[in-house]
Amino acid sequence: MTERSNGRRRPTIREVARLAGVSHQTVSRYLRSREGLKPGTLERIDAAVRELDYRPNLLARSMRTKRTGRLAVLMPNMVNNPAPMLHGAAGAAHEAGFTVEVVAPEGGAEERTARLLELADSGHVEGILALAPILPSVEERIDGDAAIVVSADFDDRMRSLGELSDAAPVYELVEGLAVLGHRRLFHVAGNLEFASARARRAAYLDAVERFGLESVGVHDGDYSAEHGVEAMRSLPAGRLPTAVVAASDGIAAGVLRGARNRGLEVPRDLSVTGWDDLEIARYIPPSLTTVHVDLQGLGRRAMIRLVEALSGVELAPPSRPLNEVIWRESTAVARTF
Repeated sequence: MTERSNGRRRPTIREVARLAGVSHQTVSRYLRSREGLKPGTLERIDAAVRELDYRPNLLARSMRTKRTGRLAVLMPNMVNNPAPMLHGAAGAAHEAGFTVEVVAPEGGAEERTARLLELADSGHVEGILALAPILPSVEERIDGDAAIVVSADFDDRMRSLGELSDAAPVYELVEGLAVLGHRRLFHVAGNLEFASARARRAAYLDAVERFGLESVGVHDGDYSAEHGVEAMRSLPAGRLPTAVVAASDGIAAGVLRGARNRGLEVPRDLSVTGWDDLEIARYIPPSLTTVHVDLQGLGRRAMIRLVEALSGVELAPPSRPLNEVIWRESTAVARTF
């Protein structure tokens, strides 16, 4: 008889099957992969697993099948807010019947690569998802059977890379402002050490030209709210824009304060847009037009690639695009003077 650590007997596959009203072979298949099972069957087994608090015996399964059912997610050591990405990645892994452990070694890409190779050769995990940069050509140095997917969307200083530096929504913002009658725009850029900040700055300048608008300037700096205040303070009285495209919600908050300091009312006198869709952006007056970044979906997309490489299971992709413009109260029809 198998015992849990607290002395209670561990429920068996047959008990899960009995409660779900299916065969134990169906539960065994469910534990290997959800693919091919009817939605109603999945719901009944899910409910039985939850009710019985069933946990597969991974050690026994790995001895029989050479599989552990475990995946590792490799993260940078210092991460501002990993929760959305990890939530998305772990959710996809759990849907496919895997458990997840998070590894965040000290150091940079070299130390992280060494840990990845150690994990791949350990036999403890079937796959590794790297959400941080590792050294190139690492595949040539792997001796183990673990599948590896690298989706490095941030560098070691949490600067956006890859898809996260895509500035396409800037064109949608600028075009939307043009439709609202805005002809004089101003861009408050982020820290240009970030690829995302450089991309948004370049996209703004290109979009203004593409839509036949006038740019009254670009203010370079950092991602602080004070930078937004200073940007508004720097504008000469005779060159005020009717709309400001800020590189982040934090900067946009400073722009709102800077506009108020100059006697401008948003959105009556000035429309303002941000980027990130921070929670507070929905509640500050006026609520901020911004770009929602689906970090949870980013983690899910990366894990889906790993799951498909391991088992061929096809999971549903995220329902939202990675970047999505959200129009709110801080933008309105341009005021005519």
